[in-house]
Amino acid sequence: MVPDAAAALLSMRIVVTGGAGFIGSQIADAYVAAGHEVTVLDDLSSGRRENVPKAARFEQCDIRSADAARIVEEFRPEVLNHHAAQMNVRVSVDRPAFDADVNVLGFLNLLEAGRRAGTRTVVFASSGGTVYGEPDRIPVPETCPNHPICPYGVSKLTGELYLYYYARIFGLRFVALRYANVYGPRQDPHGEAGVVAIFCQRLLRGDECTIYGDGLQTRDFVFVGDVVRANLAALDAQDSCALNIGTGLETNVVDLFGRIDGLVGSRGAVRHGAGKEGEVRRSALDAALAGRVLGWRPQVSLDEGLAATVDFFRSRP
Repeated sequence: MVPDAAAALLSMRIVVTGGAGFIGSQIADAYVAAGHEVTVLDDLSSGRRENVPKAARFEQCDIRSADAARIVEEFRPEVLNHHAAQMNVRVSVDRPAFDADVNVLGFLNLLEAGRRAGTRTVVFASSGGTVYGEPDRIPVPETCPNHPICPYGVSKLTGELYLYYYARIFGLRFVALRYANVYGPRQDPHGEAGVVAIFCQRLLRGDECTIYGDGLQTRDFVFVGDVVRANLAALDAQDSCALNIGTGLETNVVDLFGRIDGLVGSRGAVRHGAGKEGEVRRSALDAALAGRVLGWRPQVSLDEGLAATVDFFRSRP
């Protein structure tokens, strides 16, 4: 068999929701580069049209809409990669019904459309930083109890539970990727969802930065390129599962600010604000299971990833 014919047999139809956003667009890039036929669904509420790969079909729509369901049914994807979400913890605390409407009902709208269209696999962006709540051990393994302390974590865990139901009743295969704090190029520096991007942009502009609370809360920062590799590997997973995607390393916000400030060379001003309700104190993920199931391990160190992210924001107007 000639190589092109072999590649065609391996090619899949994939819907990437949120595919104009920070993480989803880079996954769409990788799927297109791997030879898959990709349709991107995004309402552009936070994503950017120019992020969508030129070789992908683009549909602007809300995942809660009848249009989104129709597009999935007509495209008949083998794989649904779901990254569209209300992803701001603060918004979920202030507007839990809105968070559930997007993250639970929107996802169900797509799952039902996929079921009708014969979709075989779902790759689901979950949240290792919130589904466990305040964990009793660090780094957190997947066996840790799920006790989320914010509505965003509740909605992500609900999505996973629906996937278990669809797997049991309809034979759908799924991989729920429980991300640590993802950062890197294309991250949105507006709002409160991406502290690395916010610090990069503000320090490059010479603006004051805000650290909420004492800044000693820790997070596990994983580079977006490593997350993309996990989404590629998930296409070949044989069994349904939930997997942590992180580095296992804790970095506090004060240290993070100092690293970015050093890369920018700005000696930027910083102030401390009140801590945020619904945020966990410590977070780092044990990703050993992803190594065994997907052959995945993080490859980009924090210093390397921060340097690439600073370079990205420095290159932007």
